[in-house]
Amino acid sequence: MREANVPGVSVSVSAPGRGTYLKSFGVADKATGTPMTPDLFVRIGSETKTFTVTALLELVDQGKAGLDDPIAKYIKGVPNGDKITLRQLAEMRSGLPSYTEDPAFVQALLSDPKRPFTPQQLLAYAYKQPIQFPPGTKYFYSNTNLILLGLVVEKQGGMPLRDFIQQKVLDPAGLKNTSFPVGAEFPSPHPQGYTNQTLDGKEAVTTDWNPSWGWAAGAMISTLPDLKSWARTVATGTLLSPKTQAERLKVLPTGIPGAGYGLGIINVQGWIGHNGSLPGYETLTVYLPESQATMVVVLNTDILDGKTEPSTLFGQAVSSIVTPGHVFNLPVPEPRPSSSTSASSSPSASSSPSSSSSPSSSSSPSASSSSATPSSG
Repeated sequence: MREANVPGVSVSVSAPGRGTYLKSFGVADKATGTPMTPDLFVRIGSETKTFTVTALLELVDQGKAGLDDPIAKYIKGVPNGDKITLRQLAEMRSGLPSYTEDPAFVQALLSDPKRPFTPQQLLAYAYKQPIQFPPGTKYFYSNTNLILLGLVVEKQGGMPLRDFIQQKVLDPAGLKNTSFPVGAEFPSPHPQGYTNQTLDGKEAVTTDWNPSWGWAAGAMISTLPDLKSWARTVATGTLLSPKTQAERLKVLPTGIPGAGYGLGIINVQGWIGHNGSLPGYETLTVYLPESQATMVVVLNTDILDGKTEPSTLFGQAVSSIVTPGHVFNLPVPEPRPSSSTSASSSPSASSSPSSSSSPSSSSSPSASSSSATPSSG
C-alpha cells in the first residue's frame, strides 16, 4: 500500500469451500486518520455501466427494445444513428467519440467540479468530435455510448433512469445500499476521495464533486458488501433470461491481451464484471465462474501507481495468490494525457476497462496520476 501511495483500500475475496477474506487497510480520511472500513459507501464510477446495461437487457427480455435496433429508432440526432445498434453501443463498438475526451468538457468540469451536467449537455460535447470509425469495426471505450443507452432505458422503461434501476435492478437484486444519486449527495459513512485529476495536477479532495457528468456511465454509489453480491448476480444473469445473458457474455477483443468486452461487462483472464474509476475513487467487482470466486476492491484514490490503476494493482496482487491461473491484469493503454495539456486531458470517470480505449475503473477518459482528465471508467 505504501508503494502504491494509496490512502485506504478494502478487499474481499471469497469462494465456496475456501472461505472469505475481508480486510481494510489505511485511512478513509488523511486529515483525521479515520480508518478505512469495509462498510463505507463509495462512488463506483464505470461499474454503473453494469447496472445501466442490465436495465437495457431487461427491456430486451420484455420485447421493449432490440439489441440490433438502430439507436435512431429511439433517440434522434445521433451521428450515424441509423447505422449504430444498441448492441454496438453496449459493446463499445459504435465509433462514437467520448464526451469525456472533449477539451471543452474537461475544462468545464475541472473548473467547477461541483456543477451539474444533463445527459443532453454531455452528448453535445461528444457530437462536436469526429466519428472514430464505422460501427462494429473496432473497439473504443466511449462513455457517450452509455449516455445514449440510459436515454433508451428512460424512454422504453417509462420512467427516469435512476427510478428504473432502483425498481427493476437494485430492488430485485436485494442491493439496499446501492443508489443512483441526483447530484453530489453521498450517504454516510464514506471515505474522502483523493485525485490529481485537476487543472494544475495537484492533489485534491473530491468527496463533494458532482458525479452527474458520469450519469448512466459512472454516477452510482455502493458498498463493498453490495458489490460482492452484485458480482455474482451480473456474471450469472440472475435478473435476465439465459438467452439474453448469453448475449451479454459474448466478449470481443479489446486489443489488450486476455481482456474482452461484452455488453457492458469485461472478461479479464476469466474474471467477469467491471471496474470503475472517477476522480477520487476506484472499484473492481469481478466473478470467476470456474471456481465461483468473487473479488471486490474499493479504494479512495484514482491516482495511478506508475502506469497501473490502483484497483488493477490490488486485483492483480490478490488474484495471483488465490487464482494463479487467472491473474487479473488490465494495463492502462497508451498514451495517457498529461496535466501539462490541461484541458486537453480528460476526467477519468472511467466506467470502462480503462481510461481511453480500454475498460477502466473510471467513467471518464482517465484516472491517471498524470492526467487532468476526469475518468469515469
